[in-house]
Amino acid sequence: MEKPVTDAAPPSTLAAASPLARRAGAAIALLATVACASGQQGGGASPAGAAPTTDTPIAQGTLVPAGYGTLRQDDVAIRLQLAGVQVKAIPLDEGVIRLLSPDSYRALRDLQESRRAELAAVARRSGLQQYRLWYVSYFGLAPEARFSPNELTITNNGRDFRPVDVVPLTARFGENRLQLRETQSAIYLFDGALDVSQPLTVRVETASDGETWTAILRRMERERALVRSRAAAAGSTPRP
Repeated sequence: MEKPVTDAAPPSTLAAASPLARRAGAAIALLATVACASGQQGGGASPAGAAPTTDTPIAQGTLVPAGYGTLRQDDVAIRLQLAGVQVKAIPLDEGVIRLLSPDSYRALRDLQESRRAELAAVARRSGLQQYRLWYVSYFGLAPEARFSPNELTITNNGRDFRPVDVVPLTARFGENRLQLRETQSAIYLFDGALDVSQPLTVRVETASDGETWTAILRRMERERALVRSRAAAAGSTPRP
């Protein structure tokens, strides 16, 4: 910040001024210095760090309005089979879940909202400004089936993404075992560079799937066009 410009008297004039005038001039100079310092501090100070978010800049027209989709959760889910356990993973990105039926969309939105503060705190501790959320569930196909919740990796754009943290949604998730037909689930938090608009491979323990998401991307693109058509007929616009 530039210093304030003031009308200064010539040195000879200041020397000839009365003691009272000299004291007044010194006081004015001191106030100007303080004001300038305060202005520099205010102008250079950074605002409080923005809260971590799942949002990203979205190209114009790529985010469709919510409430017009018809897809089911299973239509955007990746399933993996382990010994005695079935794993289902669904990305919670808005660009994905807005293509779901209204009830499914609200259910997954409410799921995120119920843990938003906790997830944001985790991201903040990890130094993330952007993060991605996935809903992951484990379903027991046999009694006392075991699973390892941290052994999940998503490969995307040449990079392996491991969960930054796992936020349980069910009471016994941390026990890492399932009874027959029991489901344990959690929200997985990943670095924000994970891009679900691109092909990806999900690996859980010894099982992996790198083909399902490519088919889902094509399905979502078709549904996205249909959603835009339905929304246009209803006169709706996307809501951020």
